[in-house]
Amino acid sequence: MLWITIDKESAVPMIRQLYARIREGILSGRLQPGARLPSSRDLASRLLISRNVVLEAYDLLYAEGFLAPKQGAGTYVAGGAAFAGPVRMAAPPVEEVTMGYDCPPGVINFRAGTPNLKMFPAKLWLQMVREVLLLPPEEMLAYGHPEGRMELRQAICDYVVAQREVICHPEQIVITAGTTQAIGIACHLLLGERRDVVLEDPITRDIQLIVKSHGAMLHPVPVDNDGMRTADLPLSLKPAFVYVTPSHQFPIGGTMPIQRRIELLHYAEKTGAFIIEDDYDSEFRFDGPPLSSLHGLHPDRVVYIGTFSKTLCPAIRIGYLILPPQLISLGRSRKWQSDLHNEVTSQLALARFIRLGYYLRHVARMRKHYQQRRNEMAVALTENFGHPVEILGSATGLHLVARFPGCEFTPAFFAGVEAAGARFYPVATHAFDPRQHRDELLLGYGNLSTEEIRTGLALLAKHLHHYR
Repeated sequence: MLWITIDKESAVPMIRQLYARIREGILSGRLQPGARLPSSRDLASRLLISRNVVLEAYDLLYAEGFLAPKQGAGTYVAGGAAFAGPVRMAAPPVEEVTMGYDCPPGVINFRAGTPNLKMFPAKLWLQMVREVLLLPPEEMLAYGHPEGRMELRQAICDYVVAQREVICHPEQIVITAGTTQAIGIACHLLLGERRDVVLEDPITRDIQLIVKSHGAMLHPVPVDNDGMRTADLPLSLKPAFVYVTPSHQFPIGGTMPIQRRIELLHYAEKTGAFIIEDDYDSEFRFDGPPLSSLHGLHPDRVVYIGTFSKTLCPAIRIGYLILPPQLISLGRSRKWQSDLHNEVTSQLALARFIRLGYYLRHVARMRKHYQQRRNEMAVALTENFGHPVEILGSATGLHLVARFPGCEFTPAFFAGVEAAGARFYPVATHAFDPRQHRDELLLGYGNLSTEEIRTGLALLAKHLHHYR
């Protein structure tokens, strides 16, 4: 066994090195079944290592069946342990799963939906975490319930009832790992014999992919400045559900008026469909208080999705579903099957953060901040482009849409602007027909400074001038 070497400077323990060398020899067939290995004392002497290292390596190989004792003294290679397949493999090629928003350092990223991460209340959040970690271990560290901690569900219930005109009980709430998981659970609950689903057009590309991955047939209904055009709802269908963002349509930004909300509810009643209401950033309405939810008009027909990714940060991965009574048990079961339950510390910290009033204060502070950024974005658009640009959906949220009549943005155009230092996103990405909305850009401002907004839009104006 002179081919065995040990690197004493390696970070890999010598026991693991010796074990790996002998294991590789047996798997490759270099060490044949029945071959006798040196005694632990002899091998230790040859390799200038401790005998205990050899004994522990041999013990590991015995435990895994590579070695077998024989009557009398000696250590022998076991039969049936050779395997001709590759022991080590190069990393396989992997197609990266990405949201398409990764951006090189130094490039101004006009991504929609990212809050100002620098304004996250880190000190307060740390205080909440410290306080909940002082709770008895059996409360903090044991397995939880799939629907989430009652403390958080009660805090969310109190909040949405008071602020969003939702009608619910804490038992109807299921804590999720964000909107993506909430959509997946809702699809599992609602897609049965019925596979047809009605969605706004355009609507987030991610939502289209998630719903489609659950086996749904997608039926787009166009939107305008008032959200989904309910007059265009397909009367010949009996969809499993209709997916809407009524308080702030994504991406166009319209708000659905009461007449269309009622028309949508009548459609749901007539067809037996549920409605999924995605209320992703309605807290940030700048021209008045947040609008009431669709859920409050018909709580037995509407599945409500909320998230803290926009109001706090995406990293804590906490969202929630509010389910009609007949779906509660099934929803909890599906959450249990997905990941058992959300991490407990963040749930309790967030519950405390809401209950002590910090959440409402933070939202109010951020609403003023994003209104200022919205205003700066609108001014910069006007300064750089004047009347040819039309601003849509700027009353709420962390983004607006800029329409440039007569333009047709292409991948080559976006690549050129990015090479100069700014990344922009076309609304057409989220349209069912990519030929639609080719003259519109989705401009996120939540995580940008005033200087970044001005610099980025100046780059856009420069390239648009040359492009034309």
